[in-house]
Amino acid sequence: MGQPWLQWTVGDIRITRVVEIPAQPWTLDRFWPDLTPADLEPYRDWLAPYITDAGDAVLLSIHTFVVEADDLRVIVDTCVGNGKYYGRRLPEFNNLQTAFLEDLAAAGFPPESIDTVICTHLHMDHVGWNTVLRDERWVPAFPNARYVISKTDVDYWGSYEPRPRVFDEAVQPLLDASLVDAVASDHRLSDSIALVPTPGHSPGHVGVRLHSQGREAFITGDMVHSPVQLARPEWSSTADSDGAQAERSRRELLARATDTDTLVLGTHFPAPTAGRVVSEGEGLQFVG
Repeated sequence: MGQPWLQWTVGDIRITRVVEIPAQPWTLDRFWPDLTPADLEPYRDWLAPYITDAGDAVLLSIHTFVVEADDLRVIVDTCVGNGKYYGRRLPEFNNLQTAFLEDLAAAGFPPESIDTVICTHLHMDHVGWNTVLRDERWVPAFPNARYVISKTDVDYWGSYEPRPRVFDEAVQPLLDASLVDAVASDHRLSDSIALVPTPGHSPGHVGVRLHSQGREAFITGDMVHSPVQLARPEWSSTADSDGAQAERSRRELLARATDTDTLVLGTHFPAPTAGRVVSEGEGLQFVG
């Protein structure tokens, strides 16, 4: 079994984190080649759970969130997946073999119980478990689910040249089976669950806003990789397709969430994973 799951409640909504790959160090040069450990030092007191002791790398977890709301079971992002090949850029994810689906079931969410899968975007560590390999064919991992993806990202990656292998393995089989709802980036799934346009990391990137009984939560996807970007929203990642737009998306989140009760859930934040953005002096910090 993987790491124990974490759970939060927001009004009538229950959110469960299930980990595929526990927190691993990613050196600064992979995301922010112009930064050094000295740049992280002013934030060390509250950033400690999310960086190495030396401050020379950020710690990133790969996990999913299961949202239970409005009589729905919704998975937000499906991690890396087993048996997929991502090439030389991310060799640590090639032909992965984890017990993710078993861990998901142990948390109370067998694959057949899932109603909807939301992909915040179509990078490989967010769509890998969309499908599983059976009889040499990639088939839906969540057989009773609709897969909700922004139309912008479906169109962008579907026409990208050369088309990413992960699209052919984790998205095209769903399109072929007519299981994808390619939606507007502000699509509302139910009374409590809505997509929020947060472009920049990818052209059609979305966050997920949850609202119940006057309380609110926000699942970030990759608009934020590390909580330090909430203090320094101008620190766009090398993985962002449009760094300036990604910064604008982060600033829009901060304008809505800072010094409020909004629970921010980081799609790559290790435990404690969720917290609130608060003012501290002339800056901001993330309090888990």
